[in-house]
Amino acid sequence: MLNNIGLPGLLLIAVVVLVLFGKGKVSSLMGEVGKGITAFKKGVNDGQKEIEDAKVDVAKDVTPAEKDKA
Repeated sequence: MLNNIGLPGLLLIAVVVLVLFGKGKVSSLMGEVGKGITAFKKGVNDGQKEIEDAKVDVAKDVTPAEKDKA
């Protein structure tokens, strides 16, 4: 169903949204969407960094324990 929406259909939807909500409301909504996307990307990057740090910590711990040296 959504595969058949072309450029004229998208423009019509954009005009209807602008008429219904007004320019100020749409711009503030898009600003909030942008902040949400930025926060999501930051969360994903932080999660990946934590996973990589955990892998590095496990990889660093290769020294034998004191009782194994005796």
